[in-house]
Amino acid sequence: MASFVRHGKKIVAIGRNYAEHVKELSNAMPPEPFFFTKPTTSYVASGGVVLIPPGIDAHHEVELGLVIGKGGRDIPQANAEAHIAGYALAVDMTARNLQNQVKKNGLPWSAAKGFDTFTPIGPFIEKASSIDPQNLALALTINGETKQDGLTSDMIFRIPRLIEHISSIMTLEEGDLVLTGTPSGVGPVKPGDKVECTLSIPSGPVLSKLFFSAAKREGGFYTFTPEK
Repeated sequence: MASFVRHGKKIVAIGRNYAEHVKELSNAMPPEPFFFTKPTTSYVASGGVVLIPPGIDAHHEVELGLVIGKGGRDIPQANAEAHIAGYALAVDMTARNLQNQVKKNGLPWSAAKGFDTFTPIGPFIEKASSIDPQNLALALTINGETKQDGLTSDMIFRIPRLIEHISSIMTLEEGDLVLTGTPSGVGPVKPGDKVECTLSIPSGPVLSKLFFSAAKREGGFYTFTPEK
């Protein structure tokens, strides 16, 4: 499954799955899991560059990713673990000003989440008995300053519930990535910034690191224009 970035068909991202993150953006607490999708063309490997389009206020959201190893539809919570091949550290980059504008107008978030390079992704981590995905630490620093520092144990909806809910709506396929939500501390990433993320066992070893820099996107047709 190490080739999931090349062969996976979709990225399914859970929104509002950490209470403190819900509060920091003044959002309502969801009664059940909700998700949006991102294109696989948004992947950028560790060591790469996130390209920020003109006018966009890009924000970081560090997350635990679940790599689907066995596809399925209507997967019960009791069987969810069998469909997960492993994990990956990821960042769900978000065009916050564009997202706020489309949310205000009742429009979807696809553009705000789907720009090329807006899903920095770390290497595949094979599932192992020593790794409890509900007891991992996520951290993100910008230019050496810690911005996000959270625990997957703080998820509102736990991983089996996420798999059951998503697969009740759409089939999960081998190589798909499920992003499980972000802890609090989200904020801007600006051209020139150096971002480092870690996924670790609390008080234990680091399982994965993810590095990227940010730059202004040059050329292209897109420029964000705020509504008047």
